[in-house]
Amino acid sequence: MLKDITIGQYFPGNSIIHRLDPRFKIVITIIFIVMLFIGDSFVCLGIGAVYTFLAIALSGIPLKMFLKSVKPLVPFLLITALLNLFLVSSGELIWSWKFIKITDQGINISVFMIVRILLLIMGSSLLTYTTSPITLTDAIERLLSPLKKLHFPVHELAMMMSIALRFIPTLIEETEKIISAQKARGAELDSGSFMTRAKNLISILVPLFISSFRRADELATAMECRCYNGGEGRTRLRQLRSAPRDYIALAFTVLFLAAVIAADKLL
Repeated sequence: MLKDITIGQYFPGNSIIHRLDPRFKIVITIIFIVMLFIGDSFVCLGIGAVYTFLAIALSGIPLKMFLKSVKPLVPFLLITALLNLFLVSSGELIWSWKFIKITDQGINISVFMIVRILLLIMGSSLLTYTTSPITLTDAIERLLSPLKKLHFPVHELAMMMSIALRFIPTLIEETEKIISAQKARGAELDSGSFMTRAKNLISILVPLFISSFRRADELATAMECRCYNGGEGRTRLRQLRSAPRDYIALAFTVLFLAAVIAADKLL
């Protein structure tokens, strides 16, 4: 299951999505999220689905990578679907048993929420899949640069976000090593009752926290040894420059957003 977590990973490539300015990609991702949540009909969701799969096709990243990122969230999706299915009482009654009722409105909302969450995960994953952590840090810092006038620590915030994304795959790999080591020592992590397996997680979480704090301390020491002192006076190896394709991609996204707004008002 841990191998299926692809959050924070970067897949190098030369597609048109990879070559977009990261600042534009962040803005486009925000517009995409608004696109998914501004409409309340399946037509609006269908427009968002077309945009999502079109962007995935242009990125050149296999669809199975996006499906792998969804796999660990299946229990959460099932819980969300069941809550909407049993708690929504409006609409035509389809089946009932004692206090449990299932209506057509509950089924529609359950399916709608699952599809919306799936599109949200798959679409927003494109940002980290096609943008390296260093480039993403520069883009966040440039977008938040007006806040520097308010003495907001923009560079430090962007650096923390970049480090967090960078170390997600590392922590997953560390967790797998700890699980393998505990199993080699005879720990039964996959058997027993729910409470037993929950207690067995302590033997994984404690070493993981210790390893994470040790890694953070080593990183802080390494940055101090290299005389890192924040963003003051620092230069960048790669300068961010916008191109016509960035404005075309932004206009294309705004066009889809307008289509969702129009469909929501008409339906």
